[in-house]
Amino acid sequence: MTNCTISWAVFDYGGVLAEEGFVAGLEAIAEKEELRPEYVFEAARDIILSTGYLTGEALEETFWNRFRRKTGIKRSDQDLRNEILSRFVLRPWMVELIGELKKNRINTAILSDQVNWLDELDIRDNFFRHFDRVYNSFHVGMSKNNPAIFDELIQWIDSSPNTILFTDDHLPHIKRARSRGINAIHYTDKDSFLREFSGLCPLLSTM
Repeated sequence: MTNCTISWAVFDYGGVLAEEGFVAGLEAIAEKEELRPEYVFEAARDIILSTGYLTGEALEETFWNRFRRKTGIKRSDQDLRNEILSRFVLRPWMVELIGELKKNRINTAILSDQVNWLDELDIRDNFFRHFDRVYNSFHVGMSKNNPAIFDELIQWIDSSPNTILFTDDHLPHIKRARSRGINAIHYTDKDSFLREFSGLCPLLSTM
């Protein structure tokens, strides 16, 4: 890939590689329960962090039990999780981009704040095979809320920060990555992402 200044392209999963199923699923749950979406989302976010479920310190059962107590929602674990997992849909053009990177010997990785669901989504969609490394907060015991995970990322992939490009849809994560010298793109939409990406790594084809 001509004039490419990166050796590793690292991507968030939900909201970047795939549609943001967590937020969309919680919004659907809120609508069906006639609750404010903001309330349901804040409850879920607080519980996933406070229980340690995000970093593998609690079971999914614990998360849903706390969620039901907090919100008053009575639906089963399976019903609630299906609302979320069904809305994580891979973006085909992102898969094509990963393929272009691999053809041009650019390493690729996932760095995601996810739980056991990411493994299940891979069983469903078989996308881990496109990446050299997959780092999931549930398994590594650290989330992107902790800036130190970006120090760990540099060590894990054994690369200089200025040769890494990280993409995430959550701006605070972008700021933490940049504080470690990592190139980072705040994902908001396809067109602006591709423009920024092409500035560091010109694309061989129109995505």
